[in-house]
Amino acid sequence: QVQLVESGGGSVQTGGSLKLSCNFSEYPYTTFAAYYMGWFRQTPTKEREGIAVINGDGVTGYADSVKGRVTLSKDKGVNTLYLQMNSLKPEDTAMYYCAAANVPFASARAALLYMAQRPETSWGQGTQVTVSS
Repeated sequence: QVQLVESGGGSVQTGGSLKLSCNFSEYPYTTFAAYYMGWFRQTPTKEREGIAVINGDGVTGYADSVKGRVTLSKDKGVNTLYLQMNSLKPEDTAMYYCAAANVPFASARAALLYMAQRPETSWGQGTQVTVSS
């Protein structure tokens, strides 16, 4: 059983930065390195959107809406996923969710598109990001 705990959300002004963290734990033993992990976001009026994913080998994929402004990384030593977000815009305001799936997606792009639809995907509780103009 996988547990994901996010932190790092908050309120910033346009152009500001935030760094989100997601700690991964699994019972009875951790296989963090085997998972595709990623960040998704959702607003009350939009479907959940994949914005960044990373596979077990460190290959990343980013949505066009955030490419060049966010960096996804992970620390296998502490089983934690990070999302560094810069040059934030009001349209980045959303609830951000960490996700993990032990699924052999064909590519990072495929994971970005289909990870939210897979029943194998585990989710965190979400952390709110609010960007004011």
